[in-house]
Amino acid sequence: MTCPCGLFCDRARGTRSARRRARTGDWDVDVRAASPFYHLDPAALTVPPAEAAASRTAAAIAPTVEVDALRPLDLIIIGSVAVNRDGARIGKGAGYSDIEFALLTEAGLVTSETVVVTTVHSLQVTEIPIPTTSHDVGVDLIVTPEETIACANPHRPSGVDWSALTAERIAAIPALMARQVS
Repeated sequence: MTCPCGLFCDRARGTRSARRRARTGDWDVDVRAASPFYHLDPAALTVPPAEAAASRTAAAIAPTVEVDALRPLDLIIIGSVAVNRDGARIGKGAGYSDIEFALLTEAGLVTSETVVVTTVHSLQVTEIPIPTTSHDVGVDLIVTPEETIACANPHRPSGVDWSALTAERIAAIPALMARQVS
């Protein structure tokens, strides 16, 4: 079910949110923290779900958990600055959504069955090819105010592309440091 805040809430498992502004499905993730996710249990909320989903409120009321404490995702809503009808997308440019997706994939929480959706204005849908790399996350569906676009065969990374990360980037992100393969 979709709640008014736009997050995918699963009443049986609880909604999980975390500490970064960009939302990834029912997670709002800060991979820069050792325990990057907030666990928002709808049954235990002391405020309405839409209010609890706000990052400041979640930080005040929810315990933090690590990737290993999470459950599989059915749906991810990912932010995009621009997207094309093939499902290739441009995010904000820092690559955090791609890292989050890769960590969740490696943990078995994102599978080929997980639906990846972006919501954009129709002006953000381009016919121009968007260059992608092996770590870029493509979308299955693009939702605009005018239409819903199904994308055939969007790219899905199989995990963290360690070769694309510098030592400094890994050191700055505890969730990566904890999983670094030597």
